[in-house]
Parts: sequence; structure tokens; C-alpha cells
Amino acid sequence: MRIGDAAAAAGMTPRALRYYEQQGLMTARRTPSGHRVYDAEDIRRLRAVRELRDAGLTVGDVRAVAPLLRTMSAGGVADLLPQDPESGRCSAAEAVARRRLADLDARIARLSHLRARLAARLGEPGTGAPEMAERAGPDSGARAGADSGARAGADSGPVFRLVAAPSPGTPALGA
Repeated sequence: MRIGDAAAAAGMTPRALRYYEQQGLMTARRTPSGHRVYDAEDIRRLRAVRELRDAGLTVGDVRAVAPLLRTMSAGGVADLLPQDPESGRCSAAEAVARRRLADLDARIARLSHLRARLAARLGEPGTGAPEMAERAGPDSGARAGADSGARAGADSGPVFRLVAAPSPGTPALGA
């Protein structure tokens, strides 16, 4: 089958299929006229790539386990990433998945921290100085109380409070 049909069968776009080919996750056979052709095995592999990507793995992660895709059973990704540590299935794929999971956890923690800091600077309820002091650590208690949670560092700055716009006739700041 041609690229459009193969992409549709795998649940992706032809552009994504070409991208995966460029990244070494797929190798298409060519007709004498240069058209790409795919078979059922290629579709199975593309579906596995899509499942792994949908599960949160990067293209680099999938590339690391790409040799395993050829040996994967018809069960697909469920067999590639074991849920039972005693199963002994595919420790290389599990290591890649666990590394990605740790990276996602770190990103979530960082984004949660940034959100809390921004919320505190905007004065959202429940994000005041006590929470900031707890996150800052025990040695910064006096400082946290003195400056309402602002901390020193490259990304620290003033605490912003949103207030209503000045009424007409009120002089602007710096005027």
C-alpha cells in the first residue's frame, strides 16, 4: 500500500510517517518509480511507534527500543513494557520507560513549583508566605516572613498584585 493508505491504517498522517522514516524508526521499500510501499508488518510497527509516543516516550526513546519493535508480539506495546517486574520481559524498554517517567515527574514538579510561585505573586488565596516559607526551607524562615515569600535567585523578582485600573483623572505612575 502507498503512504496515504499506510498512514491512515496506522492512525497518523503521511507527514508523521515520513518523519518517523527520517528518524530511522521505519524503512520504506520503494517501487521502481520511487513511490514508498508498506505492508502489514510496517503498519504493525507504525502503530507500535504511535502507541509508544502516545504513552509519553520521545522519538529518541522509541529509537532506543526500535530493534525490539521487530520482535514484538501481536500484543503490541503491552508486551514491550511489562507491568509485572517479575515477568523478565524487555528490561531495556523498561529502563527507557522508567527514565522517561522520572523525567516527566521532574518536569511536573518544576512546573508545579513555578505555578505556585506565580500564583503567590499574583496574590491567589492559599499561596501566601507560609507556603512559600515551607518550600524555601528551614534556614530561610526569618527572611521568608520579612519579604512575603520572595526568594533570591536569577528568576526572583517583585511580588505583583493585580488591582483595578486607575479611574480617569488619576495620574499614572511615574507622571
